[in-house]
Amino acid sequence: MVVVNRVRKGFYLDSVALMRISRSIVAMPDIEEAGLMIGTPANKQILSEAGVLDETGAAAAPGDLVIAIRARDEAAATAALSEAEALLDAPRRSAGEASAWRPRTLRAAQLQMSDASIALISVPGDFAAAEALKAIRRGLDVMIFSDNVPVAQEVDLKREARELGRLVMGPDCGTAIIGGVPLAFANVVPPGDIGIIGASGTGIQEISCLIAKAGRGISHAIGTGGRDLKAEVGGITTLMAIDLLDADPETKHIVIVSKPPAAAVAKAVLARVGKSKKPFTICFLGGDGEGLPANARTAATLSEAALLATGAVVGSAWGGAIKPAPARKGADQIRGLYSGGTLCAEAQIVLQAHQLDVRSNVPVPGAKALAKHSDGHALIDLGDDEFTRGRPHPMIEPAVRDAPLVEALADPKVAVILLDVVLGFGGHGDPAGHLARLLSNGKPGDGPALIASVTGTEADPQGLAAQTAALKAAGVIVCASNAEAAALAAAIVKG
Repeated sequence: MVVVNRVRKGFYLDSVALMRISRSIVAMPDIEEAGLMIGTPANKQILSEAGVLDETGAAAAPGDLVIAIRARDEAAATAALSEAEALLDAPRRSAGEASAWRPRTLRAAQLQMSDASIALISVPGDFAAAEALKAIRRGLDVMIFSDNVPVAQEVDLKREARELGRLVMGPDCGTAIIGGVPLAFANVVPPGDIGIIGASGTGIQEISCLIAKAGRGISHAIGTGGRDLKAEVGGITTLMAIDLLDADPETKHIVIVSKPPAAAVAKAVLARVGKSKKPFTICFLGGDGEGLPANARTAATLSEAALLATGAVVGSAWGGAIKPAPARKGADQIRGLYSGGTLCAEAQIVLQAHQLDVRSNVPVPGAKALAKHSDGHALIDLGDDEFTRGRPHPMIEPAVRDAPLVEALADPKVAVILLDVVLGFGGHGDPAGHLARLLSNGKPGDGPALIASVTGTEADPQGLAAQTAALKAAGVIVCASNAEAAALAAAIVKG
């Protein structure tokens, strides 16, 4: 094996764009691994652990870009480096240097776009808080897509933003819809009168898409970041988001979705909910639903949250049309392979409601920690750090799921494989097609049942109907929601 690095001094490109380029390089012949990352200490540690960092890359500064390749031979490594350089330069060449001037500072960006009200921060976590602070001090609300921001910086930033009357969504905020505009990983949904506040990106996506399928729409979906409801942060963004949606005349119903908050934070959030005259749906996944004010109802799942918000039931894609077939002989396990962490959490709740013993690498209350991926009913969040360190998230690169899917298909103990397919901006252009191509390489004739849900709408770039059709053609049962898919899996293994 040959490991080669090249460093571009003072070069920055968004992490999502770098992940896409990395994916293209890994697909080249004789390339074992590739990573394109800004040279922060944390990123260099990731590259080192992936076995692709050499002395050249190790010497990179935090403002430099490291191109790291591990190849079978020198010729393949040289070809990969050349392709990476070409892909990095392609956007500039296609746009034209003279006509594609882009501001290098927040101040310059504001001068160019004086009516902007939100700054979307997507830089390495070491720099994200500083850029966000500049934005709020310049009168902008902020969405921080970046992760790896220290929690102390998050607290300081949100406290100052609150004093200035500015909203901070994030850090690690993957989804928002503001005034009908989808930001980061979000779907194209109709405008409407339901507002969503979510610590979870895929939770917002699933609920907003189910609301759209029910013929309703979204006023705003405000992401808070995964740590906002922890005791250290105190729900600052969540409480401010409630204030904003409560004051918005276009918002008639408000949904809050997250994993169970810290007890004191939950008490403060529910107390604020109780002061509103608007109806609320509270979906604390895995929570006990206690302490709700009179104007709020609790939802155990994302699907139930959409139902309570709309009063409509999204039609079943299997229902009476597809009867749960008995599990294949000798197989009695469910294996869930998820790209969406909240979808994985919801499936755990559904299986537990069917009296099944559940294990996960990200267990919800009542589930057990996963010791081995083959233990019992195992639901795996493939977007967790153990799978994504130095690699793209599975919503960007569905190949992250390939190896565990092949393993599950071959495991004689697995009766059902649960899958999620998440559409929308920021995600892979054809995730269902990727799955279908993998399955075409040979699913055993008596192999496990494959059950999936698709989070998305027809207006999404990938197209809901086309993605659903690709899965069905590959022999996958497609359910109308993630919760329904998990319920069908339970029905199969319970006979």
